[in-house]
Order: sequence, then structure tokens, then C-alpha cells
Amino acid sequence: MAACTVYSTQSLSTNCSISTPSKTQLSFHQKQVVFYTTSRRNSKRGINSGRSYVITCAASDQQTVVIGLAADSGCGKSTFMRRLTSVFGGAAEPPKGGNPDSNTLISDTTTVICLDDYHSLDRTGRKEKGVTALDPRANDFDLMYEQVKAIKDGIAVQKPIYNHVTGLLDPPELIKPPKILVIEGLHPMFDSRVRDLLDFSIYLDISNEVKFAWKIQRDMAERGHSLESIKASIEARKPDFEAYIDPQKQYADAVIEVLPTQLIPDDNEGKILRVRLIQKEGVNFFSPVYLFDEGSTISWIPCGRKLTCSYPGIKFSYGPDTYYGNEVSVVEMDGQFDRLDELIYVESHLSNLSTKFYGEVTQQMLKHADFPGSNNGTGLFQTIVGLKIRDLYEQIVATRAETPVAAKA
Repeated sequence: MAACTVYSTQSLSTNCSISTPSKTQLSFHQKQVVFYTTSRRNSKRGINSGRSYVITCAASDQQTVVIGLAADSGCGKSTFMRRLTSVFGGAAEPPKGGNPDSNTLISDTTTVICLDDYHSLDRTGRKEKGVTALDPRANDFDLMYEQVKAIKDGIAVQKPIYNHVTGLLDPPELIKPPKILVIEGLHPMFDSRVRDLLDFSIYLDISNEVKFAWKIQRDMAERGHSLESIKASIEARKPDFEAYIDPQKQYADAVIEVLPTQLIPDDNEGKILRVRLIQKEGVNFFSPVYLFDEGSTISWIPCGRKLTCSYPGIKFSYGPDTYYGNEVSVVEMDGQFDRLDELIYVESHLSNLSTKFYGEVTQQMLKHADFPGSNNGTGLFQTIVGLKIRDLYEQIVATRAETPVAAKA
């Protein structure tokens, strides 16, 4: 069954027309069927009145659910995407037979699009104009909105590719509508039009101290950058990050905040992390996770007979709070696990996890024990958010199945 939207308009005559599929400026196809009702004369005003209905049908079984993930460069978006796609099953891989430098990842259920692909300026162009990739002037938000909306409506698009190796804009690639589209990058919540298309949004909020350590590890080890160039890049990006990227967290439905530990006084190594999962209340199809008793304020040190903890130990906290004027629930973990198989003890005390079976969080963590953050709150909360997104998707699909045609009068 195609996903259809019904729009009503005023008409002055009786008519019925069917348009054939046509290619638009977005490089996609769609079909429109237009029905006009019979006009009738309004005796009081002496004019004809009537109403027409335009039914736009996309050639897919259901409308795509769109998830937005925002974070600065080097803040763990790629790892989070791997955890998320794993929850839905199937390996996420680049498009088969396509550009080997494509940023897109496709699995059986999900397609992950990197919003760097909507850079309007290549690396040389940004240098010439004196702007960073974080600056809105270096990005095509009109195209981003049009293509994300098209995919959400079940229409394939020809998406551009930004080549991170060469710094150039490569020829576009075909993106077909998946069940779940994840748009990840610097600006998924910057443009209000794109933001309104999101069914759920996440922001990865990494403190400056932790971000610096992570970026050095990634850019030196994986991209061959020097320490000096990394430091210069961070300083150059800071003003634009604070102006254009960081403010997006106020719109997020869930924020994963990564901070230095409070378990070690004046810690400078950054190996032990304090991670907070900030969950907005009142979000459709999303019930915040809580520890022990929903709505209470909890502090819990689980170390002991059921959980092995080396120095400095582990501490969990939970409670209600406010975040940018929104009511939120916050679950916090400070410290790291010695043995992931013992995570089941912690999992058993968390509620609203949206798991399919007892121990699924622990199973997912063990499955990806080699991923960064698997021994601390970053991996734990990324996994939990992935499970919550799966539940949200299933609820949305069930709701849409009850009303397959949405009418707009």
C-alpha cells in the first residue's frame, strides 16, 4: 500500500484528472491523483463553491521515520550509529557498487545520511571564503530540507556526496526511502524546517576536555592529522560551534552529556567519565528511562557482591530536572565497568528500557564490547537510546497502520 496524503482545495468546476509520474528538480518521481467535487451555487452569495482533493501517493509501503543526531566533529556519532543499526539487525554498509568514499550507511531497516553531504562549499571554497563547515553559509539547507522531506514521504532522491578524503563535492548517489532514516552531523536541528521533519532527535554533548582527547585519538590515528593541526582546528571551530552547533541541544528529545568524572578530585587524565542521559518529558512515543522509582531522586553505588568495581568505583544518579525550560528526567553514571557481563545487575534496576527480553541491554553491550565507550555510560546510554528508538519506530508504525491516509481539510 502506498503512503498517501490528502489535501483539500477550493474548486469552481467538476473535474477529475490523473497525472503520470514525472521527474522533479529533486531528481525523484511521484504520482498525483486529483479529484474535484461537483460545484454548487451558494444562494446567499451568488457564487460557485466546491472543494477538490489532491492525493499524493509515494511508491513505498509506509512513510519513513526520521531520526536526527547532532554533535560536533569527533564526538562519537559514528559509534552511536553502529550501535543503533545493530539494534535493528543487519550490518550497516556503504551503498553497494557506489562511490567508495560515500558517507552513507545502509542496513535492512535503516539508512544513515551524513549531513556533511549538504556542504555547499568544498574545502577550498570554505578556505577562500574564510568560513568553517559549521557556518550555515557553507551548507545548503534548502536542499537538505527538500530531500529529507522527499525521503520521509517515500520518494527516492539523488543526494550529493562530500568526499572527506579529497575535500571535494562528488557526483550524487541514489538514496531510496528506508523504514528509518537517520540524519547525522552538525546541523540536523539547526533549520526549523528540517527540525520539524524529525520524529525523534538526539544531541551528543561532549565537554571540551573530553572532546579534545577524543578528537586527537580519531584524527591522529584514523586520518593522519598532526597534534598541532588538531589544536588549531579546535580553536578555529570554537566560535562557530558555540554559535551554530551547541544551541541545537535545546531542541533535542534526548541528550547524552559526557563530562569528566567527579569520583577523582582534580582528575586530568579524562579516562574515567561521568555521563548523563537527559530525557525530555512529554515526547510522543517516548517514555523516559528511570532508576528504581519514577520521579524520585536517587543516588546509588552498586559496587559490591553483584558488581565488580575497581578504583574509583561506580555511582548512579537519577531524578527530575529542567533543561532549557523543559521538564526532563536524568539518569547519570560516573565510573566504568570492570566486567560487562555483570551489567545485567544494573540493567535489572532500570525501568522503561523498551527491551524485548530480560538482559537485552547487556547482550547488546557484550556484542560490541570493542566499541569505544563500552565500559562506561557513553556505550550504556547509546545502547538504551537505540532501544528506545526501536520502540518509538514500532509505535509510530502501529499508529500509522490505523490511519493509512491522512486527510487535511
